[in-house]
Amino acid sequence: MTHTTKDSMWKDETGMQIPISRITKLERTMESKSSTILKKATSLNKQLSEFKLELKKNCTEIYAAAMSENGAKTDAKGNYTWFNFDRSIKIEVSISDKIEFDDLTIKASKEKFDEFLDENIQGKVDFAKEIVTDAFTTSRGKLDTKRVMSLLKYRTKVKDAKFQEALTLLEQSIRRPDSKTYFRIWQKTETGNIKILTLILVLLINAAPV
Repeated sequence: MTHTTKDSMWKDETGMQIPISRITKLERTMESKSSTILKKATSLNKQLSEFKLELKKNCTEIYAAAMSENGAKTDAKGNYTWFNFDRSIKIEVSISDKIEFDDLTIKASKEKFDEFLDENIQGKVDFAKEIVTDAFTTSRGKLDTKRVMSLLKYRTKVKDAKFQEALTLLEQSIRRPDSKTYFRIWQKTETGNIKILTLILVLLINAAPV
């Protein structure tokens, strides 16, 4: 609720009624300016929300049309870029999936990896010790998701049963609690005789990938 100088009483955050005569000039100015800012911000937020929906819809349609024209059926779950005809406008769509691990399952996976290493330390897969140890090295008590995920590429290279069990547990521990879609809109502009792409707008949508 906002007040104006026409109101004889103003209500504070506790609900107490304060006479207008006790409201300072600064408080009156802050009340007026904050009300104006809120109205404009609310209007812009509505426009931005509508534009985000329109942008997402257009990008999805372009992706579908491109796949159809090229005889492909791939869903739009990855990053892609498209241009207008003279390539003066570039639109980027990039997906950022945050990966986390379920604590209990990833610990079980680490135990399986340790069992595998204990049994094969002098075997033909000695190279795996450094790989596994490096993957599970923590920084400030946290695992590096990229290093841990890199172990999955050894699925077909190491056939040991315990190694395979450890990888399966690793896969089961993966959680993707948040997916973010970034839209970047670029326009080609001229600086002297040099044409460059200038970033015009960046939008983030916290939602499922387009």
